[in-house]
Amino acid sequence: MEAALKLFSKEGFFEVTMADLAKELDMSVGNLYNYFSSKDALAKELILYISKILGEEIRRINLLPISAEEKIHKIVDFYFHTAKERPELIEYFLRIYLSHREVFKNGCEGMICVGPFVTEIMIFFEEGVRSGELRDQDFFSAFGLFMGYLGGMVFLMGEGMLPNDIEYYTDEIAENIYRALKNET
Repeated sequence: MEAALKLFSKEGFFEVTMADLAKELDMSVGNLYNYFSSKDALAKELILYISKILGEEIRRINLLPISAEEKIHKIVDFYFHTAKERPELIEYFLRIYLSHREVFKNGCEGMICVGPFVTEIMIFFEEGVRSGELRDQDFFSAFGLFMGYLGGMVFLMGEGMLPNDIEYYTDEIAENIYRALKNET
């Protein structure tokens, strides 16, 4: 999984063949097909893998006895740190999964393949609303706002457009997200 992510991130998903990946792994193409029936099957497994990694960390944050504001800061910090230290994870999500939905049409419709991550974000919102700290709103509006900030910043980082290291923006982005989601009553 890690080798495929790095190769796809470096060369591009559509440019990499199963033969390229087998060569990178120092195995035969036939052996690779024992693990994945096609590149599309591998693509789906990769997004499930990434979603599980992200979801597990959000779950850990969700379990902390801290405010929604502090959780937002920890989620932003984690996401930006991951984008910096393991860019292939976030880049695959942004540049392959979201941009090439045709690859994920059979068995990955909607948010099925990103379920572990989305579920934990949903739990975060539900708990924030239940505590009265976050305002009750449509999940997709809140999710789009949250992920729009994070994805936009990571995209700018990937394009080399940020004048500072991405982690420099953690406090301000976390504050902006919190202000947009908080309950004003």
